[in-house]
Amino acid sequence: MKLEHVALCVEDLEAVKNFYTRYFCATVNQKYHNPRTGLQTYFLSFEGGARLEIMQRPGMNLRASGEHLLGYTHISFKLGSVEKVDQLTMELQESGCPLLNGPRTTGDGYYESVLSDPEGNLIELVA
Repeated sequence: MKLEHVALCVEDLEAVKNFYTRYFCATVNQKYHNPRTGLQTYFLSFEGGARLEIMQRPGMNLRASGEHLLGYTHISFKLGSVEKVDQLTMELQESGCPLLNGPRTTGDGYYESVLSDPEGNLIELVA
């Protein structure tokens, strides 16, 4: 069995698409728009085959923010080295993404940092 994709509802579809294509080298399909429901989506594809569907539709509500919520918690990107984690962490911070944790070595041996994307969704960068 293979996980096909994960979907993320967003407020600003274009800003989130641009963020993930710029900083995580996602490739993007053509935008889907359902004029009846107002639903708009993009599929973002990443190296290795992972896909993220970002979705926007009228009437969506924001959920409370915070690091410890029930449900999906974060998206994790394996960058391959401590230096790449440090570099992208700094670049994302300079672009305005809040650093929530790290970079550090966790108790279970991961070198990671945790930031949030433009809409507050958590991103984990690991070596």
